[in-house]
Amino acid sequence: MTSTPTRRDGYLPPSRFMLHVVNPVARACGAPTLIVRGRLSGREISTPVAPFRYQGHRYVIAGRGQTQWVRNLRVAGRCELRVAWRRHPYRATELRGLEHDEVAADYLEKLGRRAGPFLSELPDPADHPIFRLEPC
Repeated sequence: MTSTPTRRDGYLPPSRFMLHVVNPVARACGAPTLIVRGRLSGREISTPVAPFRYQGHRYVIAGRGQTQWVRNLRVAGRCELRVAWRRHPYRATELRGLEHDEVAADYLEKLGRRAGPFLSELPDPADHPIFRLEPC
């Protein structure tokens, strides 16, 4: 059995280590966490993310592609970002076209070689949904 995730339809599943160790520790330590209502369950679902700023706006990018939080955010259109234990409500707008490409290029430049694992499996920037977060 391999510990390396494999690509499935624009989605790179997280490893068991990421799911059961890294993400819970990140949440417990107060890392930025995206909170979105589940599209089927209606429950709040939290996922550690790496929000970033570009030209004065806040964005989140799905490094692993078409993840569950992406699908939930598309349906909900709203989310909360927990930063330093405080929750901030946002309206989310998914980027398309040239704006998506510009933000993706800036993000990948800032991320540097840490982007390697994602880019080797999902090399097309279009495979990484990006949302602009606007305060509610």
